[in-house]
Amino acid sequence: MQPGRHPDRSSTHRSRAVLAAGTLAALLVLSGCGAGDSADSKGAAGDNAEYAAPRAERGAAGAADQGSAKSGSAAKKKPSALSTPQIIRKASLSVEVKSVPKAVAAARAAVESAGGLVSSESTERLDATHEASHIVLRVPQGEYDAVLQELAGGGKLLSRTTTAKDVTDQVVDVESRIATQRASVTRVRKLMDQADKLADVVTLEGELSNRQAELESLLAQQESLKDRTTLATITLSLSEPESASNSEDDDPGFLDALGGGWHAFVTTVRWIAMAVGAAAPFLAAAAGLLLLGRLLRTWLARRRTTREPQASQPDEQAPAAPEAPTAP
Repeated sequence: MQPGRHPDRSSTHRSRAVLAAGTLAALLVLSGCGAGDSADSKGAAGDNAEYAAPRAERGAAGAADQGSAKSGSAAKKKPSALSTPQIIRKASLSVEVKSVPKAVAAARAAVESAGGLVSSESTERLDATHEASHIVLRVPQGEYDAVLQELAGGGKLLSRTTTAKDVTDQVVDVESRIATQRASVTRVRKLMDQADKLADVVTLEGELSNRQAELESLLAQQESLKDRTTLATITLSLSEPESASNSEDDDPGFLDALGGGWHAFVTTVRWIAMAVGAAAPFLAAAAGLLLLGRLLRTWLARRRTTREPQASQPDEQAPAAPEAPTAP
């Protein structure tokens, strides 16, 4: 049996030698190709000496991106690390209340006591006695149901709409992309530290600017998701009921008739006063003319009376005729 083992060992040694020789040949071929590529790149650098280095840096950055994409995909495949589901809740309420200002104050107090805030508020006056208000409230998720119930019970509920959207997967995806983008930015910065040529630095600065912009966009998305999942949104519409006196279906009563008659009387007196006021100038002119005519007639009558005695006075003073002589 001992002589039979020597052929097996020799064949094993031969196979190992062949494998080593093949590996060495492959390495030589690869090194030759690399030398040929470097020679070609050096020849091309005669026309543009600063082109090869940025291309190499871009290749390294691309490899970094591929590694980041792989790590990002691997992170996406991992189960969610969030202990609670991330849900965006919204509600819309329409409530009829006796007094809109009091209801607005009560809603504000309820939200602030729950740790929320008033996002926006708008109030308009419909007529002399009625108001309407539109309020957007933000409340913590834990106090959402209690605040919603309190607001709905503040008056007569006209309508109510609620929605809930689960965005847990979206939150996890954004967090994973942020981690990947941060790692990519770090790698590009390391390449900038290793770059020696100005063209390489300029190229890598452009890459870094683009990746930082994308990172900031992802951070903004994360902040928006955090705000909407932390605070629920309640849109509250408040209105007042119409009073019975303003209803069109009510029949007129004694007070309505008395008010209408008084209004007609006041209107008539006002119109008469206006007519008298408008005719006053003409009446004054007519009275002046009448007075002037009367004074003129009086003056003429007095003058005529004065002339008549003067005309009759010579006849009264004429000498009497001599008397006839009487006989002796």
